[in-house]
Formats: sequence, structure tokens, C-alpha cells
Amino acid sequence: MKQSRRKVGKYEVGRTIGEGTFAKVKYAKNTETGESVAIKILAKSTILKHRMVDQIKREISILKIVRHPNIVRLHEVLASRTKIYIILEFVTGGELYDKIVHQRRLSENEVRRYFQQLIDAVFHCHSKSVYHRDLKPENLLLDNFGNLKVSDFGLSALPQQGVGLLHTTCGTPNYVLSGQGYDGAAADIWSCGVILYVLMTGCLPFDETDLPTLYKKINAADFSCPVWLSAGAKSLIHKVLDPNPKSRIGIKVIKKDPWFKINYVPLILREDEDVNLDDIRAVFDDIEERYVAEQKENTEGGPLIMNAFEMITLSQGLNLSSLFDRHQDYIKRQTRFVSRKPANVIISSIEAVAESMSLKVHTRNYKTRLEGLSANKAGQFAVVLEVFDVAPSLFMVDVRKASGETLEYHKFYKNFCAKLENVIWRPAKGMPTF
Repeated sequence: MKQSRRKVGKYEVGRTIGEGTFAKVKYAKNTETGESVAIKILAKSTILKHRMVDQIKREISILKIVRHPNIVRLHEVLASRTKIYIILEFVTGGELYDKIVHQRRLSENEVRRYFQQLIDAVFHCHSKSVYHRDLKPENLLLDNFGNLKVSDFGLSALPQQGVGLLHTTCGTPNYVLSGQGYDGAAADIWSCGVILYVLMTGCLPFDETDLPTLYKKINAADFSCPVWLSAGAKSLIHKVLDPNPKSRIGIKVIKKDPWFKINYVPLILREDEDVNLDDIRAVFDDIEERYVAEQKENTEGGPLIMNAFEMITLSQGLNLSSLFDRHQDYIKRQTRFVSRKPANVIISSIEAVAESMSLKVHTRNYKTRLEGLSANKAGQFAVVLEVFDVAPSLFMVDVRKASGETLEYHKFYKNFCAKLENVIWRPAKGMPTF
């Protein structure tokens, strides 16, 4: 049987935990310390083909510059002759978005705590002249202690010397404002305002199916607050969601707001470490002479075998009931189910259901990618399904969003699984899980 063992330098690489257009993120373990990490893997050929060298260098450099307890930490950067590996902190508590979808809306005290941590992280970035430009709940992770961690600095910007405005529109509709040029700090604050609204209400302030109407509402700040919000929360939301960046509240004023200050304990940070970017330059500029050993996995045989350690890490604890109870698990961006059908039957069933839903299907080595247009036809929607061998005659199917909106993925997953009822296995009631 094919084993899921692969090494990159001192890291033993396991399952894929995230996938996008240009990169994959895999779980890995430092074999010297036992520490869990996440490895973002980028093919050098893809980076060169799409002329992304400067963007990737900028993202890595920014992660080194903005070290903060509420920002995902960069450990190191490695490279082989064909790939670049960004070694990141492994954050185990999932996405904040998952919690919103599961609970619909959070308590005001809980929202305030997350918002305080978000503002602390953004304030730190801005103090380093770094602007995230893609702040949204999907890029906010939670650690085991429920602390917020800002991730995904792929669209971040450091302003060019002598230039005060940024000139590219990026990010996701609702969380960004478009224009001929905008203040990066003010744009991030707008995004924080939308996040605050979503955390408080469980829905977006601007929700239209066609983009022209959506942008019209965004630029006019055409929204209303539910009656259950406190007066302090409503007041702050309206100050932050001011469409005029010149009159929009600034981050220092947010930190003095009466609602914000309730139970707020400012972080005391250590003095800034000297940031050395030599390793990043070496990875990109001298790659043929400095690289790590990469042991390639076997590509023949059956599905990848997932061992017990990976299963426990996958479940974030010893209770693996979520593998067998889709009603607990459907809310996540990365979801999974188990089956007692043969692996080739699972794959053929997935392909048949996908084709009935008019999705494009690409299958290779027990891994299938499904592609289609998003609901508003504004972009691509893609999902990756991968079959793992977890026990004799028992397979786990890992399902993860590759592109598109997370809420749309939630709806897709429920619908897709409903059509796979003859494949999905659930143990009988009273039967032990793991």
C-alpha cells in the first residue's frame, strides 16, 4: 500500500489541509522537536509562469516583519530545486467563519474580544506600514485557547517610497471598497467594520447577487443594524462603515471607543526583534546552491494511508465522532466523511454526482477536483476530494474548498453529501467511534 510519508528537510509532511490556485498547505511535523507546523508549498515553475516572484517575496517578508501574538507566525522558508516551502505556525482551532456559520451570531462579549484582538493585530501591521487588504472571517483563525490569528497576507502591501495611496483593487466584495486609489489603513478599517457586523449579526451588511448593485450599496454604506445590537455596538459600526475614507474613524480612535474598551487588556509586546531577510533572498536569488532534501512520495498503488497520529491531529483531540456525524461537521471549509465502499467505487460515485451537477471533473490518484462557476457567476468555484485508507475496508474522504466563497461551499457540501448517501457510512447508534 502507498504510504503518506514524505520529508522536506527536517519536516515530515502529512495530509493537505488547504488548497488554492497557486499553492497547497500541508500539515507537517518537525522531526527534531515534534512540533506541528503548516507548510505552504509553491511550485517555482508556477511562480515564474505567473510572474509572482515579487508578490511571494513580499508575503514572506511581511510575515517576518509583523510578528505578533494575533498573527500567524512564520517559522522559516526553505526551497528545493522545484518548490518553495513556507513553514508556518499550525493553528488548530479552525476558522472564525466556521464558528459564525455554526452559531449564526456570537454573544456581544465574545465578539468584542475577537474584535479587540483583530484591531490589535491590524494596528501592529499598520505601525509597520503593512496593509493586509484581504481581511475577512475566512482569514481569521482560532488557536486552541480561542485566540484570534490573522492569516493570508498574500494581497498585503508595503507602500512604495513616496506613495501614499495603493492603486489595485483586491480582496473580496463586501470587505473592500473599489476606487482609483485608496488609503491602505482606511481600507483595512472598513474590512474590520464588515467583520464586526458579521460577528454581531451572522450576516453581511451588504448582500446582493449582482456585483453592480452590491458595489453601489457598499459605496453608499446602505445597510441597517438589527434592533438587538447595543447602542455602543451600533455607534461603532456606523463610524467604521463610513464610505468616505477621510471621515472614517481611525484605528487609534477605535481603541478609545467606550464599547471597544470594555474588558480590554492591551498587549505588552517585547521589543522588536531585528528582522533579517537574508534567508528569503537566498531562497529566491540563489536557489540552485541552497536547497533542502525532498523525498518524493510514491505515486502508485491505492489511496494514501492515514495513520493514527494524523487522525488524532485531524480531529483536534481524541474524539473522532465528527468523522461519522456529518451534522456536526458540515459547517467547516474542510470537511470529511467515511465510507466502507471500495476506493474506486467512492471515486466513481463522486464523479457521477459531480457530472449530474454539471461540474467539471479531474481525477488523479484517488484525488478529484470539481470545478464550476460560483452562484453569482463572478468567479470560479472549486472543491477537492481525496480518499484516505484509515483501516481495513474503511476509507475517509477529505473534502476541502479550493476556491470560491465559504458559505457557498457549505451549501454545496450539504447538497453533495445528500446525493452520496449510498456511499457515506455511519456507525450504528451505541457503537463506539474511536
